[in-house]
Amino acid sequence: MRELGKLLSRTDAEHIASGLKAGESVGSALSSLAPAQKSRVNSIITSGGLREDRAGLTGAMYGIIGARSADATIDPLWTLPAHLATSSALTTSIVDLVDSAATSITCSTYNFQKSSGLWAALRSAARRPSVDVTVYVDRNATDGSSGPSAPEIAKRLAPARVHRTKKLHGNVTRNHAKFLVIDHRTVVITSANFSWSAEYNNVELGVRIDRPPLAEQIERDMRGLEENVYERVEPSRNGYS
Repeated sequence: MRELGKLLSRTDAEHIASGLKAGESVGSALSSLAPAQKSRVNSIITSGGLREDRAGLTGAMYGIIGARSADATIDPLWTLPAHLATSSALTTSIVDLVDSAATSITCSTYNFQKSSGLWAALRSAARRPSVDVTVYVDRNATDGSSGPSAPEIAKRLAPARVHRTKKLHGNVTRNHAKFLVIDHRTVVITSANFSWSAEYNNVELGVRIDRPPLAEQIERDMRGLEENVYERVEPSRNGYS
């Protein structure tokens, strides 16, 4: 039960419970999960003897739904020059969250630099088969700047999905949303870009919010914007390593 709770968001559990109650097979009830996530959940269900115990599996889903409905925990995350933060350092906190991700990471930023602590952390996470990574960046900020271009970011983070802003009503939309969502439950919203200056030299403030409904809503909203605001970026042939 604990392993299922680590892998499934409230929305995941709601979909599975709804499918089971409607008489769907276990495989069909799991159809909304990402492939790697579905494989792990299938393995846990089988090894735990829940495949033949539909009532027990449905009960487990409702247990996850209840646990994910708990009140949010909100903590400030500061970044200050020379690591003078009096509470948790934003850079360290985000890297630790990315390193510990079990199923998914969704992140958005305006400016992305190789000097960012996220440059290595996101690459490592994207290469873990169980973790689904999606990144949103600003088109102008990744074209002709000193940092990597969007295609170079896509190559660096492959097989992650990388999206950049595109023209809307004749103008390129700016991507100023700066956040991470980890495992469909933990949200970090910050003033910091993913760059050395933001993470190590500026005064930046962020908040960490542990609330699955908020995390899932942000992810749904971003997916809803993809058709009109963002475009999928193909990896560069000569990008960063």
